[in-house]
Amino acid sequence: MTEAERTITTPETPDGDAGAEKAAGGTAEGAPEAAPAPRGRRRIAVLIGVAALAYLLDLLSKLWVVHSLEHHAPIDVFGHYLRLDAIRNAGAAFGMGQGMTVVFTVIAVGVIVVIARLSRRLYSLPWAIALGLLLGGAFGNLTDRVFRAPGGFQGRVVDFIAPEHFAIFNLADSAITCGGVLIVLLSFLGIEPDGRRQQREE
Repeated sequence: MTEAERTITTPETPDGDAGAEKAAGGTAEGAPEAAPAPRGRRRIAVLIGVAALAYLLDLLSKLWVVHSLEHHAPIDVFGHYLRLDAIRNAGAAFGMGQGMTVVFTVIAVGVIVVIARLSRRLYSLPWAIALGLLLGGAFGNLTDRVFRAPGGFQGRVVDFIAPEHFAIFNLADSAITCGGVLIVLLSFLGIEPDGRRQQREE
């Protein structure tokens, strides 16, 4: 093969060795790199475990309140600063939105659906805990709305934790609040449910 033939069949590339790397399947310097795959495994088991624990604690506490505290005098825990006093709440968390029980039932179902969709790309442990708290709390109050009187998805939620100068709430409300605060914190820190961290623009 003559020199001219070799020049035609093996042309030089502008980037020297970078051209050979490209032909071999590599990427040239400066080309955008693919985003790294999430590390570890999905945290669905953590989400389900936290949700089950939150739901079970809420359910057992409400069963105790209905059988042992309802229609009885309140129990003082820390004097008049914190007491246990059973009431039936037709509104949302902390007694808000009285008379909108059906609306809050639909919202709770929507929250559960959204969490189920997010769980497919859930690799972050903190996100799994936060969503588990939300899920368990939503299921806890939804159970009351479905099965307690007067029924028809208008059941009244059992509340019993009564701090002084504050609304009465239950463990499901506490789980929802803690989960929501944790989600806000994770979002502020730029941590995604799949475990990636957002790059903040300067």
